[in-house]
Amino acid sequence: MTTHAPQAAQAVTLPTTLDEAVAALAAVPAAVPVAGGTDLMAAVNSGQLRPAALVGLGRISEIRGWQYQDGHALLGAGLTHARMGRPDFAALIPALAAAARAAGPPQIRNAGTLGGNIASAAPTGDALPVLAALEATLIIAGPDGARREVPVSHLLAGMEMLRAGELIGYVRVPLLHAPQVFLKATGRTGPGRAMASVALVLDPARRGVRCAVGAIAPMPLRPLEAEEWVARLIDWDNGRAIVPEALHAFGEYVAAACIPDAAPAEDGSVPQLPPAVLHLRRTVAALARRALGRALS
Repeated sequence: MTTHAPQAAQAVTLPTTLDEAVAALAAVPAAVPVAGGTDLMAAVNSGQLRPAALVGLGRISEIRGWQYQDGHALLGAGLTHARMGRPDFAALIPALAAAARAAGPPQIRNAGTLGGNIASAAPTGDALPVLAALEATLIIAGPDGARREVPVSHLLAGMEMLRAGELIGYVRVPLLHAPQVFLKATGRTGPGRAMASVALVLDPARRGVRCAVGAIAPMPLRPLEAEEWVARLIDWDNGRAIVPEALHAFGEYVAAACIPDAAPAEDGSVPQLPPAVLHLRRTVAALARRALGRALS
């Protein structure tokens, strides 16, 4: 609720198909798409946004479910966090289900959507490090029925952006059929808001480990060298065994890669990181260590 009444949008369109929504956006370039509205209404209530028109996506049933496709799960962008948190979805993509259950209070989970989490690209978005670790791909819907695929990491890094009249229609996620873990540490910035988060997935077919760290930078960070290093230490043929020392070292490796030491001063000395940054680095190390330990247990 707000103590002031935001300016009403001039028009609201409620399409029932993805192509109708794209056409509505093309017809009114100033229109803003809205699904759950958890981020949009916060911007409206704070006075940061006054949309001239809205295109509601809540009636597009084709993007509110998922299907199997060539060893992948094709997730509709309209899937809510609450729906992704259910047991049947958790059996499919455990880490994404865990992130959805941690997304905030029930009213946020019931309204917020996967596509909205990606499009808003807030650093604290819980689904983002999971999608980065899974190396998910977005299917973008454009005018005249056009579809194109973009790695989710490219969109989050600003390497490829949504063009005028485009919408995120689906998210393609590989089904690894292996342990996946999502962990996060919350601070005092709001209920459920991540101070740091870690998503970790195993890829037994490639004998690989994928890890992504969220909330500490504008986009999820992938410590690729740490992934490759620890994957070589796992005994993939003997119950995925690993020595305890490697778990600890992996956490430190990930934390140092994502929160590096300060650059040396002119005299060659290395300045000490501020206490808050050191605390964050220790938090990331602990999350990464625990995530790998749980995945291998």
